[in-house]
Amino acid sequence: MAEFKKTYDFLGGEVLLFDKDLNWTSFDLVNRVRNTLCRKMGIKKMKVGHAGTLDPLATGLLILCTGKSTKKIESFQGKEKEYIATLKLGATTPSFDMETEEDSNNDTSHITLGKIKEAVKLFQGEIEQVPPIFSAVKIKGKRAFDYARNGEEVKLRSRKIVIRNIEIEAFDLPFVKIKVECSKGTYIRALARDIGEQLKCGAYLTELRRTRIGDFKVEDAFKVDYFLENLNLFETI
Repeated sequence: MAEFKKTYDFLGGEVLLFDKDLNWTSFDLVNRVRNTLCRKMGIKKMKVGHAGTLDPLATGLLILCTGKSTKKIESFQGKEKEYIATLKLGATTPSFDMETEEDSNNDTSHITLGKIKEAVKLFQGEIEQVPPIFSAVKIKGKRAFDYARNGEEVKLRSRKIVIRNIEIEAFDLPFVKIKVECSKGTYIRALARDIGEQLKCGAYLTELRRTRIGDFKVEDAFKVDYFLENLNLFETI
């Protein structure tokens, strides 16, 4: 875990690494950090933003920038990401993760480790990926998930992404755990869908953890409660 510095200049600009908890939105974390820092410093407002949204059902590395360092957010968003993802084979959900209930179940008796290795190879390099309908992609001014939650059907265009590497970490039917190194704009939920379709059994994401953004690693991040409960350990200017 990260160590506290002796002094922080939040208005001048700081880059903070946090390990986001399950069921928190990225905005929940930003708001809690901003509100607590403002109270500690006796000010009414301060710029705080995050680089690269994590879904509520995902955990792991989230970069927060304060003050003048919010200008760095765009550069951080463009850096390569690393994720550890667990997929359930033989079933699907409308959201491609556990936000929605399973809507199909299929046979997995034909699935072997060898077939999974062959399948994931097809998704390495520069590929076209269609984002999930349950996503923040904008269509005619509305977020895609707004259409999805209203039961409206819309088509999303594919996007070019780069998946530099996929490694199989563990395999125990119906679950497979993979490590993915990928570019900005990659949806791991969509990758789970595509791997399931390639294996002809379906798949969805059951667990996702972001472990790296560029050279920033989750093991160097703070848990938000620990950071905020120990604000007395450092000075602010």
